[in-house]
Amino acid sequence: MKRLHLLTLAFAGLLLQACEKNYDNVDLGDGSSKVKYAIDWNAAADSSSSWLINNFYNAGSAYFNNTNTSDITFNYWPQAHALDVLVDAYTRSDSSYYLTYIQQWHDGVKAQNGGSFLNNFYDDMEWNALAVLRAYNATNDARYKTAVDQIWADVKNGWNETMGGGIAWRKSQTYYKNTPANMPACILAARLYRQFHNNDDLDWAKKIYNWEKSKLYNATNGQVYDGINGDNDGKTNTTWVFTYNQGTFIGAALELYNATQEAGYLNDAVQAADFVLNSQLTTADRLLADEGTGDGGLFKGVLVRYMTQLILNSATPDDHRQQYIALLKNNAETLWYTGANKQAGLYGSYWKTPAGSQSDLTTELSGCMMVEAAALLQKNKLL
Repeated sequence: MKRLHLLTLAFAGLLLQACEKNYDNVDLGDGSSKVKYAIDWNAAADSSSSWLINNFYNAGSAYFNNTNTSDITFNYWPQAHALDVLVDAYTRSDSSYYLTYIQQWHDGVKAQNGGSFLNNFYDDMEWNALAVLRAYNATNDARYKTAVDQIWADVKNGWNETMGGGIAWRKSQTYYKNTPANMPACILAARLYRQFHNNDDLDWAKKIYNWEKSKLYNATNGQVYDGINGDNDGKTNTTWVFTYNQGTFIGAALELYNATQEAGYLNDAVQAADFVLNSQLTTADRLLADEGTGDGGLFKGVLVRYMTQLILNSATPDDHRQQYIALLKNNAETLWYTGANKQAGLYGSYWKTPAGSQSDLTTELSGCMMVEAAALLQKNKLL
Protein backbone atom coordinates (compact mmCIF):
# COMPACT_ATOMS: atom_id res chain seq x y z
CA MET A 1 0.00 0.00 0.00
CA LYS A 2 2.85 2.42 0.80
CA ARG A 3 4.46 1.73 -2.56
CA LEU A 4 1.14 2.32 -4.34
CA HIS A 5 0.69 5.58 -2.44
CA LEU A 6 4.16 6.79 -3.48
CA LEU A 7 3.40 5.97 -7.10
CA THR A 8 0.12 7.81 -6.75
CA LEU A 9 1.83 10.93 -5.45
CA ALA A 10 4.39 10.80 -8.23
CA PHE A 11 1.68 10.51 -10.86
CA ALA A 12 -0.25 13.36 -9.30
CA GLY A 13 2.87 15.51 -9.41
CA LEU A 14 3.18 14.92 -13.13
CA LEU A 15 -0.46 15.83 -13.59
CA LEU A 16 0.00 19.07 -11.69
CA GLN A 17 3.04 19.96 -13.77
CA ALA A 18 0.85 19.67 -16.86
CA CYS A 19 -1.18 22.61 -15.52
CA GLU A 20 1.62 24.74 -14.07
CA LYS A 21 0.93 27.80 -16.21
CA ASN A 22 0.11 30.83 -14.12
CA TYR A 23 -3.64 30.97 -14.60
CA ASP A 24 -4.04 33.33 -11.65
CA ASN A 25 -2.71 36.51 -13.22
CA VAL A 26 -5.43 37.18 -15.75
CA ASP A 27 -7.69 39.95 -16.94
CA LEU A 28 -11.11 39.48 -15.37
CA GLY A 29 -12.46 42.86 -16.41
CA ASP A 30 -10.61 44.85 -13.76
CA GLY A 31 -8.58 46.95 -16.20
CA SER A 32 -5.57 44.67 -16.17
CA SER A 33 -3.68 44.24 -19.44
CA LYS A 34 -2.81 40.63 -18.73
CA VAL A 35 -4.28 37.99 -21.01
CA LYS A 36 -6.00 34.78 -20.01
CA TYR A 37 -4.27 31.55 -20.91
CA ALA A 38 -6.25 29.08 -22.95
CA ILE A 39 -7.14 26.21 -20.64
CA ASP A 40 -6.50 22.60 -21.59
CA TRP A 41 -9.45 21.27 -19.62
CA ASN A 42 -8.31 17.66 -19.91
CA ALA A 43 -5.05 18.51 -18.17
CA ALA A 44 -6.88 20.69 -15.67
CA ALA A 45 -9.27 17.84 -14.88
CA ASP A 46 -6.39 15.43 -14.31
CA SER A 47 -4.89 17.88 -11.82
CA SER A 48 -8.27 18.54 -10.22
CA SER A 49 -9.24 14.91 -9.73
CA SER A 50 -5.80 14.07 -8.38
CA TRP A 51 -6.22 16.88 -5.81
CA LEU A 52 -9.37 15.15 -4.58
CA ILE A 53 -7.47 11.92 -4.06
CA ASN A 54 -4.34 13.45 -2.53
CA ASN A 55 -6.19 15.75 -0.15
CA PHE A 56 -9.21 13.68 0.90
CA TYR A 57 -8.65 9.98 0.25
CA ASN A 58 -8.23 7.86 3.37
CA ALA A 59 -5.78 5.27 2.07
CA GLY A 60 -6.00 3.14 5.19
CA SER A 61 -9.77 2.66 5.00
CA ALA A 62 -10.56 3.39 1.31
CA TYR A 63 -13.06 6.22 1.66
CA PHE A 64 -12.93 10.02 1.41
CA ASN A 65 -12.42 12.10 4.56
CA ASN A 66 -14.78 14.91 5.53
CA THR A 67 -12.11 17.62 5.17
CA ASN A 68 -8.55 17.88 3.89
CA THR A 69 -7.26 18.59 7.38
CA SER A 70 -8.03 16.73 10.60
CA ASP A 71 -11.64 15.63 10.15
CA ILE A 72 -11.57 12.04 8.89
CA THR A 73 -15.27 11.49 9.59
CA PHE A 74 -17.05 9.16 7.19
CA ASN A 75 -20.02 10.94 5.58
CA TYR A 76 -22.05 8.52 3.44
CA TRP A 77 -23.65 10.66 0.75
CA PRO A 78 -20.55 12.54 -0.53
CA GLN A 79 -18.86 9.17 -1.13
CA ALA A 80 -21.22 8.68 -4.06
CA HIS A 81 -20.14 11.93 -5.68
CA ALA A 82 -16.49 11.14 -5.04
CA LEU A 83 -17.03 7.88 -6.91
CA ASP A 84 -18.75 9.83 -9.68
CA VAL A 85 -15.67 12.04 -10.05
CA LEU A 86 -13.43 8.97 -10.17
CA VAL A 87 -15.65 7.50 -12.89
CA ASP A 88 -15.58 10.84 -14.76
CA ALA A 89 -11.80 10.83 -14.65
CA TYR A 90 -11.46 7.15 -15.57
CA THR A 91 -13.83 7.30 -18.55
CA ARG A 92 -12.13 10.48 -19.74
CA SER A 93 -8.55 9.21 -19.38
CA ASP A 94 -8.77 5.40 -19.34
CA SER A 95 -6.06 5.58 -16.67
CA SER A 96 -5.51 2.73 -14.22
CA TYR A 97 -4.62 5.45 -11.69
CA TYR A 98 -8.33 6.19 -11.23
CA LEU A 99 -9.44 2.59 -11.70
CA THR A 100 -7.48 1.57 -8.61
CA TYR A 101 -9.51 3.91 -6.43
CA ILE A 102 -12.80 2.89 -8.04
CA GLN A 103 -12.01 -0.72 -7.17
CA GLN A 104 -11.04 0.14 -3.59
CA TRP A 105 -14.09 2.36 -3.04
CA HIS A 106 -16.56 -0.52 -3.02
CA ASP A 107 -15.14 -2.38 -0.03
CA GLY A 108 -14.02 0.71 1.86
CA VAL A 109 -17.34 2.55 1.74
CA LYS A 110 -19.33 -0.60 2.39
CA ALA A 111 -17.26 -1.36 5.48
CA GLN A 112 -17.57 2.19 6.84
CA ASN A 113 -21.33 2.03 6.33
CA GLY A 114 -21.67 -1.00 8.58
CA GLY A 115 -21.08 -3.69 5.96
CA SER A 116 -23.93 -2.57 3.69
CA PHE A 117 -24.83 0.13 1.20
CA LEU A 118 -28.24 0.57 2.85
CA ASN A 119 -28.92 3.62 4.95
CA ASN A 120 -31.68 5.42 6.84
CA PHE A 121 -31.82 8.22 4.27
CA TYR A 122 -33.36 7.35 0.93
CA ASP A 123 -31.74 10.24 -0.92
CA ASP A 124 -28.27 9.20 0.24
CA MET A 125 -28.84 5.63 -0.92
CA GLU A 126 -30.09 6.86 -4.30
CA TRP A 127 -26.94 8.88 -4.89
CA ASN A 128 -24.82 5.86 -4.13
CA ALA A 129 -26.94 3.70 -6.44
CA LEU A 130 -26.49 6.18 -9.28
CA ALA A 131 -22.74 6.26 -8.73
CA VAL A 132 -22.29 2.50 -8.46
CA LEU A 133 -24.35 2.00 -11.64
CA ARG A 134 -21.91 4.28 -13.44
CA ALA A 135 -19.01 2.38 -11.87
CA TYR A 136 -20.51 -0.90 -13.08
CA ASN A 137 -20.82 0.45 -16.61
CA ALA A 138 -17.27 1.78 -16.55
CA THR A 139 -15.64 -1.35 -15.12
CA ASN A 140 -18.06 -4.26 -15.65
CA ASP A 141 -17.39 -5.17 -12.02
CA ALA A 142 -20.36 -7.32 -10.95
CA ARG A 143 -20.10 -6.17 -7.33
CA TYR A 144 -21.43 -2.80 -8.40
CA LYS A 145 -24.44 -4.25 -10.18
CA THR A 146 -25.25 -6.24 -7.05
CA ALA A 147 -25.07 -3.05 -5.00
CA VAL A 148 -27.39 -1.20 -7.39
CA ASP A 149 -30.00 -3.94 -7.20
CA GLN A 150 -29.89 -4.07 -3.40
CA ILE A 151 -30.23 -0.32 -3.00
CA TRP A 152 -33.00 0.05 -5.56
CA ALA A 153 -35.06 -2.72 -3.95
CA ASP A 154 -34.77 -0.94 -0.60
CA VAL A 155 -35.52 2.53 -2.00
CA LYS A 156 -38.84 1.40 -3.46
CA ASN A 157 -39.99 0.61 0.08
CA GLY A 158 -39.85 4.34 0.76
CA TRP A 159 -42.95 5.07 -1.32
CA ASN A 160 -46.12 5.64 0.68
CA GLU A 161 -49.41 7.44 0.11
CA THR A 162 -48.91 10.21 2.67
CA MET A 163 -49.17 13.50 0.74
CA GLY A 164 -50.55 11.57 -2.21
CA GLY A 165 -47.46 9.46 -2.79
CA GLY A 166 -43.76 10.08 -3.13
CA ILE A 167 -40.67 8.55 -1.52
CA ALA A 168 -40.02 9.62 2.04
CA TRP A 169 -36.83 11.47 2.92
CA ARG A 170 -35.83 8.86 5.50
CA LYS A 171 -37.08 5.59 6.89
CA SER A 172 -37.80 6.98 10.36
CA GLN A 173 -39.96 9.89 9.08
CA THR A 174 -42.46 8.65 6.53
CA TYR A 175 -44.59 11.80 6.28
CA TYR A 176 -41.92 14.15 4.91
CA LYS A 177 -41.43 14.04 1.12
CA ASN A 178 -38.87 16.09 -0.78
CA THR A 179 -37.14 16.57 -4.10
CA PRO A 180 -33.83 15.11 -2.83
CA ALA A 181 -35.49 11.76 -2.12
CA ASN A 182 -37.56 11.60 -5.31
CA MET A 183 -35.66 13.02 -8.25
CA PRO A 184 -32.48 10.91 -7.87
CA ALA A 185 -34.76 7.87 -7.55
CA CYS A 186 -36.47 8.87 -10.81
CA ILE A 187 -33.10 9.24 -12.55
CA LEU A 188 -32.08 5.83 -11.28
CA ALA A 189 -35.31 4.11 -12.35
CA ALA A 190 -35.17 5.63 -15.83
CA ARG A 191 -31.52 4.65 -16.30
CA LEU A 192 -32.19 1.11 -15.14
CA TYR A 193 -35.06 0.87 -17.63
CA ARG A 194 -32.97 2.15 -20.50
CA GLN A 195 -30.15 -0.29 -19.74
CA PHE A 196 -31.99 -3.42 -18.64
CA HIS A 197 -35.46 -2.94 -20.22
CA ASN A 198 -37.56 -3.78 -17.20
CA ASN A 199 -40.90 -2.05 -17.73
CA ASP A 200 -41.48 -1.90 -13.99
CA ASP A 201 -38.54 0.49 -13.69
CA LEU A 202 -40.08 2.84 -16.27
CA ASP A 203 -43.38 2.70 -14.41
CA TRP A 204 -41.58 3.69 -11.24
CA ALA A 205 -39.77 6.56 -12.96
CA LYS A 206 -43.01 7.95 -14.34
CA LYS A 207 -44.88 7.51 -11.04
CA ILE A 208 -42.20 9.31 -9.06
CA TYR A 209 -41.88 12.09 -11.63
CA ASN A 210 -45.61 12.68 -11.88
CA TRP A 211 -45.85 12.99 -8.10
CA GLU A 212 -42.93 15.43 -8.00
CA LYS A 213 -44.33 17.57 -10.78
CA SER A 214 -47.77 17.73 -9.17
CA LYS A 215 -46.42 18.64 -5.71
CA LEU A 216 -43.02 20.30 -5.97
CA TYR A 217 -42.77 21.98 -9.37
CA ASN A 218 -43.86 25.44 -10.45
CA ALA A 219 -44.90 25.01 -14.08
CA THR A 220 -45.09 28.79 -14.52
CA ASN A 221 -41.40 29.56 -13.96
CA GLY A 222 -39.60 26.20 -13.63
CA GLN A 223 -38.78 26.45 -9.92
CA VAL A 224 -38.39 23.13 -8.13
CA TYR A 225 -39.49 23.26 -4.50
CA ASP A 226 -37.54 21.47 -1.83
CA GLY A 227 -40.20 19.53 0.07
CA ILE A 228 -43.69 19.16 1.45
CA ASN A 229 -45.02 18.37 4.91
CA GLY A 230 -41.70 18.88 6.66
CA ASP A 231 -43.44 19.86 9.90
CA ASN A 232 -46.30 17.43 9.34
CA ASP A 233 -48.49 20.40 8.43
CA GLY A 234 -49.21 19.65 4.76
CA LYS A 235 -47.39 22.78 3.58
CA THR A 236 -44.96 23.06 0.69
CA ASN A 237 -41.58 24.67 1.37
CA THR A 238 -41.28 27.30 -1.36
CA THR A 239 -38.56 29.37 0.32
CA TRP A 240 -35.58 27.02 -0.02
CA VAL A 241 -34.18 27.59 -3.51
CA PHE A 242 -31.21 25.35 -4.27
CA THR A 243 -29.16 24.47 -7.34
CA TYR A 244 -29.37 20.87 -6.10
CA ASN A 245 -33.13 20.67 -6.61
CA GLN A 246 -33.02 22.26 -10.04
CA GLY A 247 -30.25 19.89 -11.04
CA THR A 248 -31.96 16.70 -9.93
CA PHE A 249 -35.20 17.71 -11.64
CA ILE A 250 -33.34 18.48 -14.86
CA GLY A 251 -31.71 15.06 -14.65
CA ALA A 252 -34.98 13.23 -14.04
CA ALA A 253 -36.84 15.02 -16.82
CA LEU A 254 -33.98 14.43 -19.24
CA GLU A 255 -33.68 10.73 -18.39
CA LEU A 256 -37.41 10.25 -18.94
CA TYR A 257 -37.15 12.07 -22.25
CA ASN A 258 -34.32 9.75 -23.25
CA ALA A 259 -36.41 6.75 -22.21
CA THR A 260 -39.67 7.80 -23.91
CA GLN A 261 -38.83 10.51 -26.48
CA GLU A 262 -41.82 12.44 -25.14
CA ALA A 263 -41.16 16.14 -25.71
CA GLY A 264 -42.91 17.25 -22.55
CA TYR A 265 -40.10 15.87 -20.40
CA LEU A 266 -37.45 17.75 -22.37
CA ASN A 267 -39.51 20.94 -22.12
CA ASP A 268 -39.62 20.52 -18.34
CA ALA A 269 -35.86 20.07 -18.19
CA VAL A 270 -35.28 23.22 -20.24
CA GLN A 271 -37.69 25.25 -18.13
CA ALA A 272 -36.00 24.13 -14.90
CA ALA A 273 -32.59 25.01 -16.34
CA ASP A 274 -33.84 28.41 -17.49
CA PHE A 275 -34.99 29.12 -13.93
CA VAL A 276 -31.36 28.82 -12.81
CA LEU A 277 -30.34 31.50 -15.30
CA ASN A 278 -33.05 33.93 -14.22
CA SER A 279 -33.15 33.55 -10.44
CA GLN A 280 -31.05 34.13 -7.34
CA LEU A 281 -29.21 30.90 -8.14
CA THR A 282 -27.11 32.88 -10.63
CA THR A 283 -25.39 35.98 -9.29
CA ALA A 284 -24.91 39.34 -11.00
CA ASP A 285 -21.48 38.20 -12.24
CA ARG A 286 -23.10 35.11 -13.79
CA LEU A 287 -21.73 32.66 -11.29
CA LEU A 288 -23.67 29.97 -9.50
CA ALA A 289 -24.61 31.18 -6.03
CA ASP A 290 -22.54 30.44 -2.96
CA GLU A 291 -24.54 27.84 -1.03
CA GLY A 292 -22.02 27.45 1.74
CA THR A 293 -20.05 24.46 2.91
CA GLY A 294 -21.29 21.21 4.45
CA ASP A 295 -24.09 19.64 2.44
CA GLY A 296 -24.62 22.90 0.55
CA GLY A 297 -21.10 22.73 -0.79
CA LEU A 298 -22.13 19.85 -3.05
CA PHE A 299 -25.24 21.45 -4.50
CA LYS A 300 -23.59 23.27 -7.42
CA GLY A 301 -21.83 20.12 -8.53
CA VAL A 302 -25.15 18.30 -8.83
CA LEU A 303 -26.57 21.06 -11.03
CA VAL A 304 -23.44 21.17 -13.18
CA ARG A 305 -23.56 17.41 -13.79
CA TYR A 306 -27.12 17.41 -15.08
CA MET A 307 -26.97 20.74 -16.90
CA THR A 308 -23.98 19.32 -18.77
CA GLN A 309 -26.06 16.34 -19.82
CA LEU A 310 -28.78 18.71 -21.02
CA ILE A 311 -26.20 20.60 -23.09
CA LEU A 312 -24.93 17.37 -24.64
CA ASN A 313 -28.40 16.12 -25.56
CA SER A 314 -28.91 16.72 -29.28
CA ALA A 315 -32.61 17.53 -28.79
CA THR A 316 -31.99 20.53 -26.52
CA PRO A 317 -32.96 23.74 -28.38
CA ASP A 318 -29.74 25.40 -29.49
CA ASP A 319 -30.61 28.88 -28.25
CA HIS A 320 -31.04 27.47 -24.75
CA ARG A 321 -27.96 25.25 -25.11
CA GLN A 322 -25.80 28.27 -25.87
CA GLN A 323 -26.99 30.03 -22.71
CA TYR A 324 -26.18 27.00 -20.58
CA ILE A 325 -22.74 26.69 -22.19
CA ALA A 326 -22.04 30.36 -21.49
CA LEU A 327 -23.02 29.92 -17.85
CA LEU A 328 -20.85 26.86 -17.29
CA LYS A 329 -17.95 28.32 -19.26
CA ASN A 330 -17.94 31.43 -17.10
CA ASN A 331 -18.14 29.38 -13.92
CA ALA A 332 -15.42 26.96 -14.99
CA GLU A 333 -13.00 29.67 -16.11
CA THR A 334 -13.59 31.83 -13.04
CA LEU A 335 -13.09 28.82 -10.78
CA TRP A 336 -9.87 27.79 -12.50
CA TYR A 337 -8.42 31.28 -12.92
CA THR A 338 -9.20 32.67 -9.47
CA GLY A 339 -11.17 30.33 -7.21
CA ALA A 340 -8.81 27.36 -7.19
CA ASN A 341 -5.92 27.28 -4.76
CA LYS A 342 -3.59 25.35 -7.05
CA GLN A 343 -0.77 25.16 -4.53
CA ALA A 344 -3.04 23.42 -2.02
CA GLY A 345 -5.28 21.73 -4.59
CA LEU A 346 -8.47 23.11 -3.07
CA TYR A 347 -11.71 24.81 -4.12
CA GLY A 348 -13.87 27.22 -2.15
CA SER A 349 -17.63 27.58 -1.97
CA TYR A 350 -17.83 30.69 -4.18
CA TRP A 351 -15.94 30.22 -7.37
CA LYS A 352 -14.64 33.79 -7.65
CA THR A 353 -13.08 33.73 -4.18
CA PRO A 354 -9.70 32.00 -3.84
CA ALA A 355 -9.83 28.92 -1.66
CA GLY A 356 -7.88 28.92 1.58
CA SER A 357 -5.96 26.05 3.11
CA GLN A 358 -9.01 24.06 4.24
CA SER A 359 -12.00 22.70 2.34
CA ASP A 360 -14.87 20.32 2.94
CA LEU A 361 -15.12 17.21 0.80
CA THR A 362 -18.48 18.46 -0.45
CA THR A 363 -17.08 21.80 -1.58
CA GLU A 364 -14.10 20.16 -3.23
CA LEU A 365 -16.37 17.75 -5.11
CA SER A 366 -18.39 20.57 -6.67
CA GLY A 367 -15.19 22.13 -7.98
CA CYS A 368 -14.01 18.79 -9.33
CA MET A 369 -17.35 18.20 -11.07
CA MET A 370 -17.19 21.64 -12.67
CA VAL A 371 -13.70 21.01 -14.07
CA GLU A 372 -14.58 17.50 -15.26
CA ALA A 373 -17.69 18.93 -16.95
CA ALA A 374 -15.56 21.55 -18.70
CA ALA A 375 -13.25 18.80 -19.97
CA LEU A 376 -16.24 16.86 -21.30
CA LEU A 377 -17.66 19.94 -23.02
CA GLN A 378 -14.28 20.77 -24.53
CA LYS A 379 -13.93 17.21 -25.79
CA ASN A 380 -17.27 17.70 -27.55
CA LYS A 381 -16.01 21.01 -29.00
CA LEU A 382 -18.50 23.05 -26.98
CA LEU A 383 -15.90 25.08 -25.07
